[in-house]
Order: sequence, then structure tokens, then C-alpha cells
Amino acid sequence: MSGEELELLRELFEMHSTWREQPLSQRREYYERADAAFGGPGAAPGETVVVRECSAEWVLPFRPGGPVLLYFHGGSYTMGSAASHRHLVRELGEVCGGSALSVDYRRAPEAPFPAAVTDAVACYRYLLDRDVPSHRIILAGDSAGAGITVATMLALREAGVAQPAAGVCLSPWADLTCGLDSHRTRAARDPVLDSADLRRMAALYHAGTDPRHPQVSPAFADLSGLPPLLIQVGTEEVLFDDARALAAGVEAAGGSVRLEEWPDMFHVWHYYFPVLTEARAAIAAIGAFVTAVLADEPVDVAP
Repeated sequence: MSGEELELLRELFEMHSTWREQPLSQRREYYERADAAFGGPGAAPGETVVVRECSAEWVLPFRPGGPVLLYFHGGSYTMGSAASHRHLVRELGEVCGGSALSVDYRRAPEAPFPAAVTDAVACYRYLLDRDVPSHRIILAGDSAGAGITVATMLALREAGVAQPAAGVCLSPWADLTCGLDSHRTRAARDPVLDSADLRRMAALYHAGTDPRHPQVSPAFADLSGLPPLLIQVGTEEVLFDDARALAAGVEAAGGSVRLEEWPDMFHVWHYYFPVLTEARAAIAAIGAFVTAVLADEPVDVAP
């Protein structure tokens, strides 16, 4: 990371640290403006489709016969949208070599669990109904969206629906109890997330459901029968141990998982790829992983 890149990001994180004190409505507005700072002229809205009780945006147009990235944005289950993550989804779709459908799942507190997972499954079924074979679909998400990625796979397994080709989890929030050690050991190191704020958002989402429910907190789930999974996490994140717990759960269940721990990186650093070298490198690694999976090549699980 260059000095110029670091200084810009420090300024952004200083702004970010004050917004936790704002009402949720204002925080949502802030999130919606974030894409404009990084999206550039290529991030115009794509075609919107309505899928049952939610909508989704074709950030990269549907290409019959090609792979499809089905993406779930982050935002603590309460914020964010297809619009807020448009630039990131566009870039990820490009490196994956296909179309990209970004889901505007229903958010808490208006629609707590299981609404987001229900919407995610509906959008996956929408692709199947469009004759996209399951082995050409990649599920991906960041933070809460990474949790939805794994929860969707669990819901598909429960329903007896074919799994996608793979899953990609960026800085996953996999334990909504926020009880893992990195919430303590990395509290002073994480420039983006605050554990107390996460607990407040988690309560809005699970809304009385046991936070250890496997589709709320996949770190507590039986993770058998899932497709290959790529997990990327920064070493400075309070969610560092969430990523490790998720990877350990897949390994214990006999599955294939590649865990990448990126030195000195913070929560969802990928979002800043227009100004951050490490973000571009991480996205390139995602592209290589997806290319290998779609080619039915062995996935190297070593970082």
C-alpha cells in the first residue's frame, strides 16, 4: 500500500468512525453515496428484475451460456444495496468472466431473519428457471453478504436443491454473537468495524431468533455438502476469527476451502480497489479461483 493510498483511506475511515452515532436512515444514505466515490463513469445502473419479494440488478448483463456471479452486498444486514456495491460487483463479475446479478435483499429491522436468506434463495432459483445450470453459478458476498452466501447454500442443501459451483466470502460475518476472540484482540486494530455496533445490528437482524441458528451464524452450522469455498479476510479485522471458524467448519466437514489471510488489510478492503493495490490483487485472486472451479480444476487450498 502506497503512502498516498494509505492517507486517503485513513481520511475515509475517520469519517466512517463518526457515522455509527447517526440514525440508521442517515447511515443508509451515507452507504448509498459511497459507490459514487469509487464507481466512476462505468457504474451506471443495470437492468432491474423483481424476484418475489425483492429486486436484483444485472450489474453485468445476462449472457446465455456464461457463468453468473450472484452477489449479496454487505451492510450489517441493515444497510447497503445493489447500488452501494455496484462498482465492486462489476469488477468481480469481470474477473469471473460472466454476468453479475446483485441482490437487493430485504433488510432489518423492517424485514428480519429469514427474509434475506429467503430472497437469496429466490434469486438463485430465478437463475435456475432461466436455464442457468447450477454448476455455472458462483455465490459471493462481503461481510453480512458473505454470511448470506453460506446461509443460502445451507438452505439449498436443506431443500434438496443443487449447489452452485462455488462460493466466495469477503470478510465474512459468520458469528452474530460476536463472541470470538478477535473482537477483543483486534478491537484497537480494526479501523472500520466496532463490535458493540455489530451487536446492535445483529440484534435487529436475528430479532429474537437464536443468534446461533445455522442460517443466522453459519460458523455454528454443519457445513458438509457445500461446494468449494474461497474466504478472504484481513489480519486487522475484528471478524478475523469468523473467517477462521468458517474455514475450520468446512474442513471438519470434509469440504474444500481456501482461506486467505491478507496482511495489514481491513474489513472488505476489496471495496477500495480503484485506489488500493491489495484490493486489486485480492480481486485477481478471486478471478483465478473462480476460473479454476469453472474449469473443474483442483483448487489449491493453501494460501
